[in-house]
Amino acid sequence: MTTTYYRFKPYNVGRWLIWSLFALVLAFAPSVFSSNLSVSMLAQMGIAIIACLSYNILLGQGGMLSFGHAVYTGLGSYVAIHALLKVSDGALDLPVSLIPIVGGVAGMFFAVLFGYVSTKKSGTPFAMITLGMAELVFAMSLMFSEFFGGEAGITADRVVGDPVWGITYGPNVQVYYLVAAYTFVCVALMFAFTRTPLGRILNAVRDNPERVEFIGYNTQKVRYLAFIIAGFFAGIAGGLGAILFEIVTAEVVGPLRSGGYLLFTFLGGATFFFGPIIGGVLMVLAFVLLSEITKAWLLYLGLVFLFMVMYAPGGIASLIMMNLRVAAFGRLRELWVSYLALAVTGLVVLVGAGAMIEMVYHLQLNSAMGDAVRFLGVELHAQQATSWFGAAFVALTGLGLFELTRKHFLAQWSDIQTDIEKEIKRRETH
Repeated sequence: MTTTYYRFKPYNVGRWLIWSLFALVLAFAPSVFSSNLSVSMLAQMGIAIIACLSYNILLGQGGMLSFGHAVYTGLGSYVAIHALLKVSDGALDLPVSLIPIVGGVAGMFFAVLFGYVSTKKSGTPFAMITLGMAELVFAMSLMFSEFFGGEAGITADRVVGDPVWGITYGPNVQVYYLVAAYTFVCVALMFAFTRTPLGRILNAVRDNPERVEFIGYNTQKVRYLAFIIAGFFAGIAGGLGAILFEIVTAEVVGPLRSGGYLLFTFLGGATFFFGPIIGGVLMVLAFVLLSEITKAWLLYLGLVFLFMVMYAPGGIASLIMMNLRVAAFGRLRELWVSYLALAVTGLVVLVGAGAMIEMVYHLQLNSAMGDAVRFLGVELHAQQATSWFGAAFVALTGLGLFELTRKHFLAQWSDIQTDIEKEIKRRETH
């Protein structure tokens, strides 16, 4: 006689709440930020989130440092905009809402093509191969103007075909909701991928490839399959970008775009699933807002990256998770004074360093306009020693105070972590 056992698995309420909140944020964000610039930035954030999460399949989940991820987002954009032109000419009967899928298939195709060579190696050789592939594609984008459109790129009109339910994709808000729908679905699918056997074995390949080989798995095949999946989602991001901007240029396959994916995925936190989501949001803020505020925005990004590598190598997501752990044991309120001191002293360092950076850029780029520089409402004179001395004094003073505050914080943090470990052991014994 066979006995049947039934098991009840309760719903993960926290996960349902998080996904519901994510959907609500996507749905109501244009109501809060309603200007054309804001809606365009929100759409770009959705595209960047998909791109960074697809890159994190390689970096965070597979331990594959790629320097050429823009190849797959960029080629997806090119194929998508060619498809959009075909739709405009009547040669292709396809709704505009499915154009990103065309980009995804294109990204997957090129991932199949290039990934077979790239994933033959791992570690540093893999990174160098992806860099070579990226440079090759970028050079081709300037050589074969029939497909890539040369330096001017390729333009298309997204308002084609008959409207469906009144949707023409003319207004930016309609494009935003298309991006939001793809963002939600793609994020959900990539999260589901992390829970599949392939996603789990990919983590094992990242952590201990020798043991994975020992138990009978082909690590190259695992990396190759993950590379193809990442290329598909990257291509979808590229297709959405083609619809949003209605133009694709060689910049989309350039090294700056690949470096951006790497930089902001790392800043967000590659070891956590939601880290690249944070990174995608920061990427748009930096590329759109920070680049408008100052010409030295790339230098500031480099300094932020250096700061994160030195003090928070796990990214912003790791900082959030560590503090949530402290909060779960009721010890977070003990740290607010230290956090406030770190923020203030860090801001002082940024003000002093920023003043010097802005004066250097003014001397190099705008010296013909005089030596006066406006920085945070203060007039500096780039050719006077007093301005340089003042900026250096502020930066060095802030740095010294920051280091003192940081050492005090580290001692306090260490004591709290020790107490938490003791509490965990105490709970385990009772």
